[in-house]
Amino acid sequence: MALEMRASCERCNAPLAPDADASICTYECTFCRQCAHDMNDVCPNCGGELVARPRRAT
Repeated sequence: MALEMRASCERCNAPLAPDADASICTYECTFCRQCAHDMNDVCPNCGGELVARPRRAT
């Protein structure tokens, strides 16, 4: 099962390319690094930890 590579930050709607720095939680909520930092790396949807999203080879 592959991660869903969402195309934008769920908080600020900034575009996120598949190789962009982004953060995800275990439910694949996706945020840009700045928003994740501003939220202390805690997902506002589930309360889980936000970690660096792996990059997919192009």
